Amino acid sequence: MSLIPGSDSSITTIISLLSYVFFIVLIFYGQRIQMYVMIREVENSLHKLRHIKEEGRKNAIDAIKEIGKPTVDPSARVDRYLEYFTIGPQGMDPAGIVNKLDHILDVRDERLKEEVRLMAPSSDETQVNNLENTLEAAMALNFIYKVVRHYYIQGKKTLSLYVIMQIQMILPMVMKEAEAYSSALKAFAYGQPIGDGAGPLVAGKLMQGYETRKLPKDCVMATVPIEGRTALIIKAEGPGGNVGKPGDAVEAVIEENEGKIALLIMIDAGLKLEGEIVGEVSEGIGAAIGGPGVDAYKIEEKLTKYKIRNYAVIVKEDIGDAVSPMRREINDAVDKVIERVKAVIQERTKEGDKVIIVGVGNSIGVGQ
Repeated sequence: MSLIPGSDSSITTIISLLSYVFFIVLIFYGQRIQMYVMIREVENSLHKLRHIKEEGRKNAIDAIKEIGKPTVDPSARVDRYLEYFTIGPQGMDPAGIVNKLDHILDVRDERLKEEVRLMAPSSDETQVNNLENTLEAAMALNFIYKVVRHYYIQGKKTLSLYVIMQIQMILPMVMKEAEAYSSALKAFAYGQPIGDGAGPLVAGKLMQGYETRKLPKDCVMATVPIEGRTALIIKAEGPGGNVGKPGDAVEAVIEENEGKIALLIMIDAGLKLEGEIVGEVSEGIGAAIGGPGVDAYKIEEKLTKYKIRNYAVIVKEDIGDAVSPMRREINDAVDKVIERVKAVIQERTKEGDKVIIVGVGNSIGVGQ
């Protein structure tokens, strides 16, 4: 068959040949082409992460200069701070591991606060807490960037589709978390309430107008009459960026009252599922507290020892809401939580009983 330019048969033949060539290329090089497309996508996200990370570092340095009035440039010390790491306790013999972890976390917290005081000598205790939270957010951004960069370089070096595919698949969630920490930086620096402060905001509203006293560690308590019961309300000391140690506080209060506690109610921000509404309030049972588990362990030990019932109320939000300036929906949920708490107290206790109410979370921007 002769090919005549312009004829229908020659065009059909050319298209067929190109289809065969394309099919053969896909068979032999399809995976590699797919990998290069993924590498390009990860590379673009990595550039964006680097910009977010650098912006976070700059904001942290600017906040320290503005609030702490250092006599020397804090940039070098901030860079060193961002590279700090914490090594967990040896878990080969699990006996006593909670106390070891508790000690390590205490040392870490003290060390980071000391570094902030050196960087920002003019800061008061509230500002030190806020600046520490700011630097923690910048540290998280730095860590996210380095992990993504590690897998990007490793995948590019080895030309491994599966290494690149893993990081490419989780990139949307990684970017969402990074953007949340980025938006949180200024909130931390200037003491604005964040989504994780839902629990302390409820506690602060309940204890408003009542005298407070300090509890270990970095927590405060007020004694408030609610529905004919005595409510011992606990939260982290504010308005600085602080989560306190609710485990130690609850332990102390239970021991002070010699186990005469009828009920413990914990209020915290809870991670919502996609499709659920931000600010939705739910009830449950158990120790509603995140973190490494030390505080939850201490609370559960005392509850078990004295056979105290434990209820939980959570305000649903995603990770972005938790570390970003508090949304109106979360603020509006506070009154709903208070109604739920009062209903639980009425239904599950009798008049004259003592109950503990703990507002778990970061008290930044939330006083008492």
